[in-house]
Amino acid sequence: MSNTEIAALAKRLRENIQKVVVGKSDVIDLALIAILCEGHVLLEDVPGIGKTTLAKAVARSLNCSFRRIQFTPDLLPSDVSGISYFNQKQQEFEFRAGPIFAQVVLADEINRATPRTQSALLEAMQERQTTVDGTTMPLPRPFLVLATQNPIELEGTFPLPEAQIDRFMLRISLGYPTEEEERTILSRFERSDPLDTLGPVVEPSELVAMQSVCRTVRVEKSLSNYVLALCRNTRGATGAQLGVSPRGSLALYRASQARAALQGRDFVLPDDVKYLAPYVMTHRIMVDGQARLRGRKPENVVQDVIERTPVPVDSI
Repeated sequence: MSNTEIAALAKRLRENIQKVVVGKSDVIDLALIAILCEGHVLLEDVPGIGKTTLAKAVARSLNCSFRRIQFTPDLLPSDVSGISYFNQKQQEFEFRAGPIFAQVVLADEINRATPRTQSALLEAMQERQTTVDGTTMPLPRPFLVLATQNPIELEGTFPLPEAQIDRFMLRISLGYPTEEEERTILSRFERSDPLDTLGPVVEPSELVAMQSVCRTVRVEKSLSNYVLALCRNTRGATGAQLGVSPRGSLALYRASQARAALQGRDFVLPDDVKYLAPYVMTHRIMVDGQARLRGRKPENVVQDVIERTPVPVDSI
């Protein structure tokens, strides 16, 4: 499979998803980038914007198995991973798989569950496997976690631990639609839900092949050093208590390869890295208390780092 074929398949995916999700081409492209990297996405925005609809549209377009987990304070880890129960008819223990054993998993309002339940996703997101009662089982491929959280309503929520936030490749906000887009939403959903008739346009086997090709996109050494410089400069940056981890460096590297492949290129440009840096890096940075009181945010740290890190001109 060539990069031109990947671009064509990505266009089919984008157009199919936009039969349900009005506009938001940039958000859809970011979700596709994460999918091509086998990365996970944290959708953070106010209710009613279309986070759940986007997740369902992605799953149906890929013809992947889809499960939704509604996170609540009383949700248990076994509700996510599954349980072993005694089958009286067979007189033996059997395993009943939980919703984590799907190719696309929607963790809805993930910050409403307790940290103990949130941690049930840690192994699955990183190693693509889960362990129940001492038995480790692989998860289906491709495997993608789309998690949503409401950043405004904090009552009854539990902040995601840094170890879990770091496992999300990208953090995306959809934002409110424009007036014209909202008018289109009213018209499109007037008589029926287009999600009900949305069909697949890419098979899971094709997606796995696309993911393999993305790993072969060329990244010049100067650009690799640029990725490392951006991430390393967040560590110890003004007001930053916690900088971007090596996992974040790898995420930015792979996301840049995927963006290049989406555009039909077999090489990465500095613009790929600069465009993706805020989506990959911001949620991995923790601002210290004093800087937070002065109004400094992780977004400011990332922007400062991008501005003061020299762009390698020999790779342009």
